[in-house]
Amino acid sequence: QVQLVESGGGSVQSGGSLRLSCVPSESIFSFDNMGWYRQAPGEQRELVATLPRYGSTNYADSVKGRFTISRDYAKNTVHLQMNSLKPEDTAVYYCYAYRASALGTFWGQGTQVTVSS
Repeated sequence: QVQLVESGGGSVQSGGSLRLSCVPSESIFSFDNMGWYRQAPGEQRELVATLPRYGSTNYADSVKGRFTISRDYAKNTVHLQMNSLKPEDTAVYYCYAYRASALGTFWGQGTQVTVSS
């Protein structure tokens, strides 16, 4: 079973920055797509950013221009750089990894991001 370990969450004031990291137990080369979702209290889980193995990144409209997803092959890590954070970005952020051959999506345990005004 693939495991994803997230880190980098925390509490910041509005306008601040955080960088989330996601390290899978297998090579990031082996996944067709990786990215981040988030879920605020009482809300449905929403897609934040995707990073396909081939192709362009995609972002939710609400984070475009503020968040950047990237991968570090040497460290086998996917990052989510979050700048100009707003209180509405407060949520638990989940890393995912999708592998078409397994017809499955793997999830991290989630990391809390809290932005105060």
